Amino acid sequence: MPNAESRVARTRYRGRFAPSPTGPLHFGSLVAATGSFLEARVTGGTWIVRMEDLDLPRNQPGAAASILATLELFGFEWDGDVTYQSQRTDLYRAALSQLQSRGLVYPCACSRREILDSALAAPDGSLVYPGTCRNGLPPGRAPRAQRVRVPDEQIAFDDLIQGRVTQSLARDVGDFVLLRADGLFAYQLAVVVDDADQRITDVVRGADLLDSTPRQIFVQHALGLPTPRYAHLPVAVNAAGEKLSKQTLAAPLVAAHAAPALVAVLEFLGQAPPRTLRRASTRAAWQWAFENWRRENVPHARTRAAPIGAAAS
Repeated sequence: MPNAESRVARTRYRGRFAPSPTGPLHFGSLVAATGSFLEARVTGGTWIVRMEDLDLPRNQPGAAASILATLELFGFEWDGDVTYQSQRTDLYRAALSQLQSRGLVYPCACSRREILDSALAAPDGSLVYPGTCRNGLPPGRAPRAQRVRVPDEQIAFDDLIQGRVTQSLARDVGDFVLLRADGLFAYQLAVVVDDADQRITDVVRGADLLDSTPRQIFVQHALGLPTPRYAHLPVAVNAAGEKLSKQTLAAPLVAAHAAPALVAVLEFLGQAPPRTLRRASTRAAWQWAFENWRRENVPHARTRAAPIGAAAS
C-alpha cells in the first residue's frame, strides 16, 4: 500500500505547456503559456514544457530553441528538462500495439481525397469518417493509416472554464486516425500517452482543442490511463475570426515588450490588471499575476479578439 508521501506526490498539481515548433511564439501562444503557468504556480504545483514536434513536415528549423529562449526572456520558469515527442515514439508504438491487440484499431486504405468525397457531415459541418474500412480493406487495397474504432455513445466531461462538454464520437467524428499514412503517430494518441507518462493532473490549453478532448478521453479509457482535469482558455483570433498562427501572419513576440504583452494577456484572460503595470518590469507583472490570478474570471468563451497589434506582423 503506498505511503502518504507517495499519494501526495501523485495528486500534486502537474501542468504543462506543449507548443509545436512550427514558428515563433505569438500572442495566442502566450495566452496558453501564461494561463497554464499561473494555474500551476498559484497551486504550488509543477509546470513542465513539452515540445510537440511529431509533425515533422511542419516543424521549422530553429523554432524549438527560439520558443524556449522566448519563454525564458518573458520570465517563464519550467520544472525539469524539456521533453520532445520525436524522442518518445517507442511509447506511442507500445500504446498503439496495446490497442491493436484488443481489436480496437484497424488498417485504413482511404486517401484524403476518398474521405473528402465520401465523408458524412457532422452537426457542426465538419467531416465524419464513414467507416469504409471498418470491416476490412476493400479488395486490392493496401493499408495507409491505422484508425481506432469508436463506440456509439456519448463522452462528457466538465471543463473548468467552458463548462459541460458532450460529444458523440460516432456521430461527430467517426473512427479517427492514430497512425498517419506518412508513418507519423497522430496527435490524439501522442498527447494521451505523454500526459499519462508525465503524470499530468491538469491540462490548461486553448479552446481550439476543446473538441479533441472527448477523443483523448476515449483513448485514455481504452488504454486504462487516468483522465486529467481540463481547462480550455479562449483562443485569440484576428479581425477575420481566424486563430492567431503562423498561417494567419500572427506577430511574433518581442522580448523588449514582455511586460506590456503579459499585461495584455492578463486583460484578455479577464484578470483586470492595472494599466500602470504595462510600464513596470516583467518581474513586477508576474508578481501581480501570482497574487491576483483567478481562473473563475477567465471569460467562458471559445474565442476572443486579440488586442490591436497582436494579430498580424
